Amino acid sequence: MPLRQGPCLYCLVLVPGLLAASETTVPPNPLKDAYFGDLHVHTRYSIDAYLFGVRTDPDDAYRFARGEAIEHPSGFRFQLRTGPLDFLAVTDHGAFLYEMPATYNPENSFFAAIGPGGNRANAPVAAETGDGRNAWQETIDAAEQHNDPGSFTTFIAYEYTAFSEGRGNLHRNVIFRGGEAPAKPFTADDSNDPEDLWHWLDARRAEGFEALAIPHNSNGSNGQMFRLARVDGRDFDSAYVEQRNRNEPLVEITQGKGTSDTHPLLSPNDEWADFEIYAFRIGTTLPSQAPGSYVREAYLSGLVQQETRGFNPFRFGLIGSTDSHNAGGTTGESNFHGNFGTGDGTPERRGAVPLGSGGSPGRKYSQTNNRFYSGSGLTGVWSEQNTRDSIYAALRRKETFATTGPRIRVRFFAGYDYADDFTSDPQMIEKAYEGGVPMGGDLLADRGRSPRFLVWAARDKDSAPLQRLQVVKGWVEDGEGHEQVVDVACPGGAIPGGTPLRCPDDDAKVDLSDCSFPQNAGAAELTALWQDPDFHPAKHAVYYVRVLENPTCRWSTWDALRTGVEPRPDLPATLQERAWSSPIWYVPGD
Repeated sequence: MPLRQGPCLYCLVLVPGLLAASETTVPPNPLKDAYFGDLHVHTRYSIDAYLFGVRTDPDDAYRFARGEAIEHPSGFRFQLRTGPLDFLAVTDHGAFLYEMPATYNPENSFFAAIGPGGNRANAPVAAETGDGRNAWQETIDAAEQHNDPGSFTTFIAYEYTAFSEGRGNLHRNVIFRGGEAPAKPFTADDSNDPEDLWHWLDARRAEGFEALAIPHNSNGSNGQMFRLARVDGRDFDSAYVEQRNRNEPLVEITQGKGTSDTHPLLSPNDEWADFEIYAFRIGTTLPSQAPGSYVREAYLSGLVQQETRGFNPFRFGLIGSTDSHNAGGTTGESNFHGNFGTGDGTPERRGAVPLGSGGSPGRKYSQTNNRFYSGSGLTGVWSEQNTRDSIYAALRRKETFATTGPRIRVRFFAGYDYADDFTSDPQMIEKAYEGGVPMGGDLLADRGRSPRFLVWAARDKDSAPLQRLQVVKGWVEDGEGHEQVVDVACPGGAIPGGTPLRCPDDDAKVDLSDCSFPQNAGAAELTALWQDPDFHPAKHAVYYVRVLENPTCRWSTWDALRTGVEPRPDLPATLQERAWSSPIWYVPGD
């Protein structure tokens, strides 16, 4: 069977120890279970979080993820409403780790360097040798303390916070597999070129510190995250592509500062492309250029590179996270408390209701970009066990999916011999693995045969029913990337129709007076065995899944409802929560 699972057909070296002995006596499930977590959370050890009043630390972040309530800097306690997470990584900014708390301590060496009469030239050294190192060790210690194999998994991590010229976002989260990490993170103070981060990761891997990097907020990169050249302007070559794919097997497609799937300018025929677009460069009010900034276009660009140059620099899977700067993110729209401490900790500061006591009608709104923040997202993995080794291996092989917050489960397989009655087979998942590849994998050509795709999704019981199950396809024609989105499964067994294929409208409307929605419209589960009618056996292609819920109230509407005012007219009153699978790449023969 010409199948290829594993991290990358072209480039990834094998990483020693990924299948190390289990950390728990709980027996693994070879068919894998879905686990949900957040790989992007900031605490008071991040400069920006501290400036917005956050005083909670990594220990608080792990307690929050396990279901406890913690303090919000705006003066209330908050917690997850839909149960604890399965895994978490605290990712405080590596640069000047714990800088702000140090400035308020006159006895601290960093304060002495930047305070009255101090020598600012000593500040980086003071931060590194003083609180910065202590904060990194406390981050490691908190992860070790809360790691509970079989029940709750923690990862030692940090954020590499780099920018290109013009403030294009090049941020990455660095996730270590094991319980140890280097003495000092590699940060943007060392280099703003992610290629140097990859060199550092390769060197640390050789020392036994296995880790990967996850780019985030490509939407705010001003076209730099997926540009078709290196940061220094040089062309790609095969060594660069191999190193990039080895160190960055995943990309964060959705989070609190917007969703990076696609943009209406890039996907004009996708009715759902205009979703939670945060159209600014991070930390500015400058617009971010759409080309080069979105995941779907990167997949198409990668195929063009593959067909014209023989390598694909954008062979990444997908995750979602919160990027909460509150030591914990509440992704439920009705439970959204902002992302930046006191900076957006009230409905007025989020720009959702008019300024003034109680949001009195007729007052002006805050024009902050906070109104474009999202209550998103989560990482889903298909893993044999809830342990570091197992979940990290899932991240490496890209058997991952992303959601905007609800715990929607998604599975995606491709193979050549799935029977017509496959979706009713009680051994469907076992046979899907045996005779195909899961999300994140490569499907090799088989004598010109057209593959079949098994697509499955199940709703989150605490969110809305599912409206449609879709496949997004990318391919190359006449040297250019093309895309198509088709519905492959509809509620109630309805058949998609039209061009492109679409499910009939289920007429699920939201009552904006109380944000209620019908439970009898939509589906709890959707499944399809789909075959691409335009499949070309000689051409590279990429496929991934998107599943949409019925509409529900956006967080800004919930803020207005609780404040007793009308929803802000220039913000969408509702949204459609969604999930995406990592892709499957079809690889033609020689």
